[in-house]
Amino acid sequence: MTDLHQIYHQHFHDVYRFLLSLSRDEHVAEELTQETFFKALKHIDSFQGTCKLSVWLCQIAKHTYFSYLDKQKRYEPDPQIDHGSGQDIAWQTVEKAEAFRIHQILHRMDEPYKEVFTLRVFGELSFGEISRLFGKTESWARVTFFRAKQKIQSLYKEENRS
Repeated sequence: MTDLHQIYHQHFHDVYRFLLSLSRDEHVAEELTQETFFKALKHIDSFQGTCKLSVWLCQIAKHTYFSYLDKQKRYEPDPQIDHGSGQDIAWQTVEKAEAFRIHQILHRMDEPYKEVFTLRVFGELSFGEISRLFGKTESWARVTFFRAKQKIQSLYKEENRS
């Protein structure tokens, strides 16, 4: 029990900051951080040690956040959609379709490109923070992000040609 208590105190702040950068809401970030650690505790046997514990926890946090968003979309109307204007709805539909295509491409990518890109773009973490999560240099984080971005752009263009 001491080990789990230590893990919680050692990584709580990093997971919370990651979720806060995604949600931009302190209450949501705190609630999802608690849920993340609950899920981690429940599935601790699946942690294989192939990455740092903090990376594994942030991965759980990311999935927890996306599940939270899915639930919110089902129960709340999107306040950014102007229901009186067909043009706004059409534009947002196009934007969502394009974002979904990028997520599909990202989902097929290999690690660490997928994770670094996600942490940088969706988590809005600095290259320094990403490098600390992976235990690498800041230059490694920058190069890995740049390569991930290039791969996404290349795959996106290939899909447009098809």
